Amino acid sequence: MSGATILVADDDRAIRTVLTQALGRQGHVVRTTGNAATLWQWVNEGEGDLIITDVVMPDENGLDLIPRIKKLRPGLRILVMSAQNTLLTAVKATERGAFEYLPKPFDLRELISVVDRALSEPAGTEGQAKALAEEGEEQLPLIGRSQAMQEIYRVLARLMPTDLTVMIYGESGTGKELVARALHDYGKRRRGTFVAVNMAAIPRELIESELFGHEKGAFTGATVRSYGRFEQATGGTLFLDEIGDMPLEAQTRLLRVLQEGEYTTVGGRTPIRADVRIVAATHRDLRQMVRQGLFREDLYYRLSVVPIRLPPLRERSEDIPELVRHFFAAAQDEGLAAKSIDAEAMNALKAYHWPGNVRELENLVRRLTVLYSQETIDRDVIESELSEGKAAEHAAAPPPAESLSGAVEQHLRAYFAAHEDGLPASGLYDRVLREIERPLIELSLSATRGNQIRAAKLLGLNRNTLRKKIRDLDIQVIRGLK
Repeated sequence: MSGATILVADDDRAIRTVLTQALGRQGHVVRTTGNAATLWQWVNEGEGDLIITDVVMPDENGLDLIPRIKKLRPGLRILVMSAQNTLLTAVKATERGAFEYLPKPFDLRELISVVDRALSEPAGTEGQAKALAEEGEEQLPLIGRSQAMQEIYRVLARLMPTDLTVMIYGESGTGKELVARALHDYGKRRRGTFVAVNMAAIPRELIESELFGHEKGAFTGATVRSYGRFEQATGGTLFLDEIGDMPLEAQTRLLRVLQEGEYTTVGGRTPIRADVRIVAATHRDLRQMVRQGLFREDLYYRLSVVPIRLPPLRERSEDIPELVRHFFAAAQDEGLAAKSIDAEAMNALKAYHWPGNVRELENLVRRLTVLYSQETIDRDVIESELSEGKAAEHAAAPPPAESLSGAVEQHLRAYFAAHEDGLPASGLYDRVLREIERPLIELSLSATRGNQIRAAKLLGLNRNTLRKKIRDLDIQVIRGLK
């Protein structure tokens, strides 16, 4: 849709100027204001085909204005921008009827793309707002305002009003269960029960009974009927942590539940409807496990309706100061002494690799609170505390291979040896190339902060070729990460 009238409300004159120029070049008519009152007057008069509004304005919060606009003009699309950059802001914007939420500072090309989409897509149900508990920022399950976390917040806000199955990928300690809990606590099933199951902690022979329950007498020792986790989570969310550790026979049973929407207890005959939202998580590469025959491909696609990759802490080091303040405040709420960290100490924390991610940082902060008497922690203390972690990490690291070809040869020798007298499945050449191609492309995108044009130039590929490979290899691209 060209020649649309776009209403912009933002108290920052520079942002109003940038949007006027950028959207004007696209052929749109742009009207700008620095307050909510004028925006409401224009809407009331029937002006505008699209609204772009800030959250914090001098006379009114932009989020509070959205329901009134949607009630008066349900079909009018609203884009919300905010420098607050928290999960709660993204969720509120979506639930109150915003078409899209964009954190500040925003990518101008992305904003133009969202504007085009808002003006061209048919009207949906984004105007149907739901009540959201007005919880304080300190109660939010996820902390961080980095670009990496903004992408997570936007996806989560879109998922809150749905029952779509979600697969969360991330290293140990990145907060996968916190994301699952956020989906539940702010979602349509918030009044139900959140049930978490760690698949790696359950003996293989007990998994089916644990998930689906069993009847009295179903097996030796089954003296009473037992309710499984699916039944316990009825009306709520079932979080299957470390799904990569689920044995194949249990995978088959889970797939049947996802396909048919019902299950039977162990020893039972009456089907029970599975009224749960499934959220799964893993630190493993499930695609590689599928190729190795360790994870069912059909189950993988059933679970990965919406994949979310949680970035490790080293990819969002700018969030460390906020995380440290949060953990210190939590310790103080528990009656421990108030602490802070000086600038040099904070720089040391940001430079650390964090193999244990956010969980390691939280444990460090609690240790600092208990073991040190000074109110302000300095760099010497931090370096002393981190030295053990660095030493352990270096001790555990394997010696580097002499060359890339040497490392590949070593891996392939072990691969052939694992088949003993047999041979691997046919198509080995393409499989090996794909194994090398994926990390090469992922690391190139990371090095160029997700810029596909620069990554294509770095790799020596045509940009369209790179885009095709990204699609074929199912590689997630997040701009701004490094």
